Amino acid sequence: MGELILIRHGETEWSRSGQHTSYTDLPLTELGERQAKALVPLLAERHIGLTLTSPYIRARRTAELAELPAPRETPDLHEWEYGAYEGVTTVDIRRTRPDWNLWTDGVAPGPAEHPGETPQEVGARADRVLAEVAAAASHLGDADIALVAHSHFLRVLTARYLRLSPASGELFQLATGAVSRLGKEHGKPVITALNMALPERLFRAVQV
Repeated sequence: MGELILIRHGETEWSRSGQHTSYTDLPLTELGERQAKALVPLLAERHIGLTLTSPYIRARRTAELAELPAPRETPDLHEWEYGAYEGVTTVDIRRTRPDWNLWTDGVAPGPAEHPGETPQEVGARADRVLAEVAAAASHLGDADIALVAHSHFLRVLTARYLRLSPASGELFQLATGAVSRLGKEHGKPVITALNMALPERLFRAVQV
């Protein structure tokens, strides 16, 4: 296997406003679409043998605009389920829970169909994705694998790849439309690039 390429979807209305978004299936904003298209030159020299995406439209559209090959939906790539905090900002949550921290406290329970997830449950999902990646890699030679998904989930996945606790995802910031890469050095897991994005002032030069 080459490297594991992590791509956070482009901007949505709720990512712009800071509202927690898991199962609410929002489209990309105009800026989000331009962020996704701006991924093309960042990925142009990568040989991507497999693309896996979250089932949500914001991730699928990002993969399409980034011209990633044959994206395949993977349910385990969905965002951290926020339970009662779906659509709520951190500022609003801390009005009643001033010391609240998603990474250690998790979320308040939501409706039966979306009760929310603990950090450990998100970590278990990330482990399943990494196992799927490892199985696929054995057939791909030196090709990269791209994952197009969501900020908090990809941060947990990064932590688990590095053999850290799910809560350690707090250490890795991921902006909308950003690319990170995970690889190996001397056989051990490392971050080879983190939170890369083309500056917005250069978007026009890469639009088709």
